[in-house]
Amino acid sequence: MVALSSPSVSNSPMARPCNLASLSLPGFSSLSLKPPAFTNAPKKFHGFGLIRASVAVEQQPEKTKVALLRIGTRGSPLALAQAHETRDKLMASHPELAEDGAIQIVVIKTTGDKILSQPLADIGGKGLFTKEIDDALINGDIDIAVHSMKDVPTYLPEKTILPCNLPREDVRDAFISLRAGSLAELPAGSVVGTASLRRKSQLLNRYPSLEVLENFRGNVQTRLKKLNEGVVQATLLALAGLRRLNMTENVTSILSIDEMLPAVAQGAIGIACRSDDDKMANYLASLNHEETRLAVVCERAFLETLDGSCRTPIAGYASRDEDGNCIFKGLVASPDGTRVLETSRRGSYAIDDMIAMGKDAGKELLSRAGPGFFDS
Repeated sequence: MVALSSPSVSNSPMARPCNLASLSLPGFSSLSLKPPAFTNAPKKFHGFGLIRASVAVEQQPEKTKVALLRIGTRGSPLALAQAHETRDKLMASHPELAEDGAIQIVVIKTTGDKILSQPLADIGGKGLFTKEIDDALINGDIDIAVHSMKDVPTYLPEKTILPCNLPREDVRDAFISLRAGSLAELPAGSVVGTASLRRKSQLLNRYPSLEVLENFRGNVQTRLKKLNEGVVQATLLALAGLRRLNMTENVTSILSIDEMLPAVAQGAIGIACRSDDDKMANYLASLNHEETRLAVVCERAFLETLDGSCRTPIAGYASRDEDGNCIFKGLVASPDGTRVLETSRRGSYAIDDMIAMGKDAGKELLSRAGPGFFDS
């Protein structure tokens, strides 16, 4: 188990490697797998124990009355964990929602869930994991929509607002491997699985001798299963998701912010409602974490200026320093990782200043990148 401290850039990314020899995942039969032969592996990795995926998805209580509030969400274990976190916070804050059947969770399948055979960048478009949920919200089939903020396009559909962000989880990325304790310890030619162009470009910029399997998609459990099967030698996952799923025992080490700048809004949950639904807006206002909301607004202003999409390696992170000011770090990269451009800003932790910082940082990197930068 890795000791999970706050996401400070000064934290060492190294931690104890996990041991793996068998896999126990919900929905899969038990597997007992021998680790692939690896002659250059350090002796301390000669034993492999258990990768375990553990998330409890509670059964909905029998409905004794019409639900007062319907939560729309994707159906992955992580999405359901986020929906349950939202439900629990609503129940704790509003007694009328704590009654049996008062809150209903509605699972909605999105385009990104349906098309798993192609990399996200090849599917194209925006809102791959949100559009169908937003449509259900607009049509009145649900009352609020729970999203991973990094999946939410920089524009919101008409007739919807997103007034609430829950407290942000750890924004860092986790390194998971059977073979090494960190990216630096992976031998040349090792294959790292990730569907994220952001991770791919930063990884190849630092470690050009590694290879990346791009279409490494699926939920957390599926990707860990592929790792156990030897499809890849390592993978990178958002630490926030692993924490929400109670799966941090799988983490080999944690990458610092300097090693791997996170995706815009990584670790943040956003909750949307209809713009004319004052009742739901008031419920959500009671859950909003303003420090998180302002950080997300800053990062999304940066992303919007760059017009980022799944085809664009972009990273951005806004945080509060010891003096209470906002520190913003932004990055763009060529898809092959040969060029990485970075910038930073510092200013007051106030919405107008933070939006201005994000936009200004985006304009700077656009100017420095020039035409054709993202085509390589």
